[in-house]
Amino acid sequence: MPTWAGFLFLAVVLDAWSRRIVGWAMATHLRTELVLSALEMAPTQRRPSGVVHHSDHGCQYTSFAFGRRCREAGVRPSLGSGGDAYDNAMCESFFATLECELLDRRTFRTQAEARIAIFQFIEGFYNPRRRHSSLDYLSPIEFERRHAAGLPAHAHEALSA
Repeated sequence: MPTWAGFLFLAVVLDAWSRRIVGWAMATHLRTELVLSALEMAPTQRRPSGVVHHSDHGCQYTSFAFGRRCREAGVRPSLGSGGDAYDNAMCESFFATLECELLDRRTFRTQAEARIAIFQFIEGFYNPRRRHSSLDYLSPIEFERRHAAGLPAHAHEALSA
């Protein structure tokens, strides 16, 4: 994210099932610590078991430290194929949404201002309110809530029941 004070970088961990951002971190650099911080947040939202972390070939994701942390957490790392724009489409879609619905509409003077806006976007809009066509126009949190309660996840299931 561009700010008047320099760039702020965002790494996210997206749950492919519910489209929820379950881990995220921001930093002024693109070093491995950034993606490790996002990965560390994810287990506080989820209790991973047999999950796969899919990413691009960025050096942060191919680092020894990232691979070691995945093993420790019981997460299997997966790298996409080189040059395939659709390989990580869900995450790319999130970043496109972030750009269109937040970054293109605002200018940030400070990195602190950008951090607050990103936090509000993820935790106040994207996860609880942003509807997804793949979830029958439910938000990620509503989709998960319905699943946990044993309710039909999709409106058309409720009508036919």
